Amino acid sequence: MGILTEKLLQFGLTRQEASIYLCLARSKELSGYEVSKLTGISRSNVYSALAGLVEEGAAYLLEGETNKYTAVSVADFCQNRIRELERLKGELVAQVPQIEPNTEGYITISSHKHIMDKIYNMLEHVEYRVYLAIPVPYVEPFRARLERLIAEGKKVVLLLGDEIEPALSGSTLYVTGKQDTQLRLIVDSAYVLTGEMTGSDTDSCLYCGQKNFVNVFKDSLRNEIKLIELTNEKEGNRP
Repeated sequence: MGILTEKLLQFGLTRQEASIYLCLARSKELSGYEVSKLTGISRSNVYSALAGLVEEGAAYLLEGETNKYTAVSVADFCQNRIRELERLKGELVAQVPQIEPNTEGYITISSHKHIMDKIYNMLEHVEYRVYLAIPVPYVEPFRARLERLIAEGKKVVLLLGDEIEPALSGSTLYVTGKQDTQLRLIVDSAYVLTGEMTGSDTDSCLYCGQKNFVNVFKDSLRNEIKLIELTNEKEGNRP
């Protein structure tokens, strides 16, 4: 229950509203008194939270001799909130001054969640090509975006410790045979993200668009690819 409550908080509900929403979701219809009895929350707080849930589109009010409440389906509630956020995003993008990408500095990205977000955002802005070396378990979350890049005719090169199933058709895969935790991402030969990727809050990566750094990093990756190709030739395999 605690995990579900925490997830609902991300959709704008307060902790009390989330608890009451989950109570309603487990029942067809409940009065404020019944919600209070089931949750242990005072009746005054329950009625305030129920009014908030109705206003936020998470519950419906069923008027009658005794007013009752029922939960909006979680799929509908979440989709409605996402649609509203997309609308607000459009307004903010149009109205807030745009920040130019930092091409000279070195930025530290800390924690697994923020690193994943940064990878998503970098992949969203690929214009020509992307080189991605990443631990195999973290390929899947980005599969759909990588497939879209391939469909758009953009070059996708992967350096992975092992094969993936299903294969990412249209990409160029180099199997390194190394089961390490290093992330290396180059987008359009202009931006680099590199560092540790274990799934921990202590993970840390460096993001940079400094030209000399990117060139050195790109040369290092190119040399690694060349070594893999030479090894495959020697062993009679293909990359």
